[in-house]
This record gives sequence, structure tokens and C-alpha cells, in this order.
Amino acid sequence: MLVQKYKDMLSGKSVIRELSEFATARGQEIGYENVFDYSLGNPSVPAPREFTDEMIRMLTQMGTNELHGYSPSLGITGVREAVATSLEKRFGLPYRKEHIFMAVGAAGALAHAFRLVTEPGDEILTFAPYFPEYGPYVNLTGAVLKVVPPDTESFQIHFAKFEEMLTEKVMAVLINTPNNPSGVVYSAETLERMADLLRKKSAEYGHTIYLISDEPYREIVFQGVDAPCVSAFYDDTIMCYSFSKSLSIPGERIGYVAVNPACRDAEDMVYMCGQISRGIGHNCPPSIIQMAVAKVLDKTADLSVYETNMNLLYHEMTELGFTCVKPGGTFYIFPRALEEDAKEFCRKALQYDLILVPGDTFGAPGYFRMAYCIDTEKVERSLEALRRFVKEIYR
Repeated sequence: MLVQKYKDMLSGKSVIRELSEFATARGQEIGYENVFDYSLGNPSVPAPREFTDEMIRMLTQMGTNELHGYSPSLGITGVREAVATSLEKRFGLPYRKEHIFMAVGAAGALAHAFRLVTEPGDEILTFAPYFPEYGPYVNLTGAVLKVVPPDTESFQIHFAKFEEMLTEKVMAVLINTPNNPSGVVYSAETLERMADLLRKKSAEYGHTIYLISDEPYREIVFQGVDAPCVSAFYDDTIMCYSFSKSLSIPGERIGYVAVNPACRDAEDMVYMCGQISRGIGHNCPPSIIQMAVAKVLDKTADLSVYETNMNLLYHEMTELGFTCVKPGGTFYIFPRALEEDAKEFCRKALQYDLILVPGDTFGAPGYFRMAYCIDTEKVERSLEALRRFVKEIYR
């Protein structure tokens, strides 16, 4: 007999993926260059040349077992050492290989982090707007995801609601900064206030409330914006990182868990990740990709195109009368729709071949997301379609 909970999920497929599939089908009709597809956060810039060169070097000079064999359960030792050294140099925290677990992307890192600190029935809090896959990621562990309503003025944390929901059942708080979908970067003031509250409530309840920091967009931060290191504010932080966006290699599925060295039981936690892998099969990322990223830890793809695209869209959206918090990073913008029902707004946009994602799925009804990780030339062409849409439907 099929498991009903997964069967039930068939009626709640990812809206983002469905819109991306629609855009692909529409592109087959009119040419994909004529579809302004802002649905999927798939990096558009090439991977760094150094990454490609290292892959070529390894494939031509190294042996099959080393390249394609299983890695140790915690990841290749030299890679973990390189990641720890890079983090220590960059953020000033004394990371060692014992604090690093190599994972299959940020999703794999999160899968381990949730299971490290929760039992079935425990709660994890996150903040709207949030990445919608957090729902199945958390709930299918047996823990329960609870969502703090958004502060729509700034998309920083709504602290009154946060404190109200931070009950004794909460074992972890999950944040994402720079944020998908808003593009907002949590300020040092926000992080300090959050850390103070977590310390207070941990002491009050007699158990640690862990902070799980999902950081796949850490390197995509715009000029003049400060993006503080989350782990520097709170000892009991578990960092979950992916190279997908920084190196433009999402299909390679490589990331890591980095436990703050000051976290209680930090070294046990990484070894526990190795045991968690035995239960979920989310283990041993490809050896060749682990070794390749270790050689380019101080490199990124050319991420400047995202800021160019953001400025084009932000200027145009505000000129057209949209309310929008200016992104500080990522490749997303999250304006308020021009009618109360963002789903209907996005449905109407399809008439102009504008593929937009309603904010309901991100926990923020009335808003919509645009993933502007596309060529700047296409962003520029989309502006005329956007103008026609607004003028003909709303003015």
C-alpha cells in the first residue's frame, strides 16, 4: 500500500516548479527568448574558470578511485580542513575540520541540521517570507514548522510575534539571510536582538534553542550592504551552506554543515551527522566535486549581473507604483501586487508572458517574487511587457 502522506503531497506540488514548466512549454510555442521567466532561482552566470580548469585537471591527471570513489562519511578530510580554514580566516571563528560536515547541497545540510536538534513533535520557527520547501523539509522529519508572520515594512524580523511564538516546544529557529524571496539581508541589530532573545528563552526553558542559518546566498550581497556573519552573534548556531549560487553550480549539489566551535557538543554534532546519513541516505557527496570546490573557496562566479538586474527592476517597479523593499542581496525581488489577490495578479501577468510567482507560497499573500537570475538583455526587454501589463490591466 502506498504511503498516504506522500500521495497527498501530489496535490500540493511546488508552484515555482509548475510555473517554470509552464514557461518552458510556452517557450516551445513562441521561442523561450520571448518568455520573461522570473520563476526559478537557477543561476545564469558561468561558473568560475578556475573551477572548470580544476575539473579538467583532475579528470586528466588523477585516478578513477580518487575521483569517483566514495568519500568518508563526514566528507573528504582535506576538503573539510580547507573549508574550516577558509571560514576561520573570513569570520574569525576557530573552525576546525571537526566542525565541518560535507553535504549534498544546502538541502542536504538542512536535512542533517533538523535531525540533529529535534525529535518528532518539536517545533522549528522560521520567518515569513520564507522558502516554501522548508515545509516538507521540516515536517517530514516529524518536527513541526511554525511560521512567524512578516514585518512587511522592512522584512526584518517581526519581534513581537517572534517572542509570542517562541514557546518551550521550540527547539530551533531557522533563518535565511540574504533572504529568498525578499532579497533582504538581516542587519547586525536584528541578529543581536534575536540572539539575546534566544539566550533568554534557552535559560528560561532549561534547554538550548539552536539557530539554523541557511546561507546559500551569502556571497550575493550588493554594494553598501553589510551582511554580518550569523554565527558570530550566537554560539549555538548551525550554518548550512551551498556552493550552488556562489559558484553557479546548483546541479552539482555540494554544500556543508558548519557547527559553531562555541556550540555545546560541537564536535559530537558533526559525527552525529555521519550517523544521520545512515538513516536518510543523504551522504557522501561526489568526491570530484568536493575536491574541486576546495580549490576555489575564495572565488565566486561573476555575481555583479544580479545587482545590475536588481537595480533595473527596482527602479522600474517603483516608477510603476509598486511597493517594494529594496533587496540587499540574492537574485530575488518581492514587490506587493497591484491587487489583493497575488495569485490572480500573477495569472493576469501570464497574458504578457511574464512568469511571476505569487507570494502566498512564501507565507506572504499579496506579494510576488521575481527571480532575476537571467540575462540583463532579457530583463531590459521584459520592462516593456511589464509596462504594458500595468497600463492595460491596472490603469
